[in-house]
Amino acid sequence: MLRVGIIGCGKIAELRHAPEYTENPACKLVGFYDFVPERAAALAEQFDAKAFASVQALLDNVDAVSICSANNAHAAATIQALDAGKHVLCEKPMATTLADCEAMVEAARRNGKYLMLGHNQVFSPAHVRARKLIEEGEIGKPLMFHTMFAHSGPEVWTGTGNTWFFDRKRAALGALADLGIHKTDLIQFLLGEDIVKVSAIIKTMDKTYPDGAPITVDDNALCLYETESGAIGHLHVSWTLYRENEDNSTKIYGTEGVIRIYDDPNYSLIVERKDGTSQKYDLEQITTNADQKAGKRTSTGVVDAFVAAITEGKYSPANGEQALKAMRVVFAAEESAKTGRMVEVKHH
Repeated sequence: MLRVGIIGCGKIAELRHAPEYTENPACKLVGFYDFVPERAAALAEQFDAKAFASVQALLDNVDAVSICSANNAHAAATIQALDAGKHVLCEKPMATTLADCEAMVEAARRNGKYLMLGHNQVFSPAHVRARKLIEEGEIGKPLMFHTMFAHSGPEVWTGTGNTWFFDRKRAALGALADLGIHKTDLIQFLLGEDIVKVSAIIKTMDKTYPDGAPITVDDNALCLYETESGAIGHLHVSWTLYRENEDNSTKIYGTEGVIRIYDDPNYSLIVERKDGTSQKYDLEQITTNADQKAGKRTSTGVVDAFVAAITEGKYSPANGEQALKAMRVVFAAEESAKTGRMVEVKHH
């Protein structure tokens, strides 16, 4: 039985990681740590586990951990856990600098332990099916893509207008890191190739703190990507989609047709072929923050994949090496937005 713990006791731990661990029969949720002891105690009581007084005390009692803290704490906790001989599932984004991301992957290699990121989109049924269809040539050679992830902001998820997501010191990046990392990783997953060129506009357009001052991170990002094979497309992520339902859609345009994913209210995947025929797939809809906050569903597939990778040796597309490639693209987008120039992404 795999013993697991959680470091960081915010909403992502409460509504995703902890429930998913308790539902997985191959592991036991042992305990929690948070720098605010009351938060760890509250989740420990809710999930019949133990609150630990330090990260090290938790690590001494588990085989694997989830890192669910603020972005700026990801690297240190991940490396500490890996060096202690523990497997790590870290929430996205990996870290706030590329050097820290690379150090996390190196720590996993050095210690022979597994590192995975919470990139849940690569486990959603429509995305998995779309990747297979693209590999099989269903739409020919991919030429273009459009992908979007937009909702009304993390303050709705966290329940506070002064959330750490809005603080540059703790988050480093805003919507680009929070949502853009998902869709960047997804495009590379769907197409089976790396993004190698980036142009980006990253802005703070509307979000403010409770006192009315603009937040210190971006609430919108628009990126133009080019892949190794020359396919081009754009990514738009936003915290300013002020409506009930989020937009989590993707379209891949090929020489023989188009794949539409999560852009139709009735069908999660639609293939439209050049000859005028089409095929609609009624697959499970993608898990949203609103779903889990309302208690409708808990499983994103992330924890199950993490546990299976450790206990069964199963491959996960959200492994540290793949996540690092997506982070390189995100940091290149940040550089592009600052310089106003196209930036080449160096995958090495």
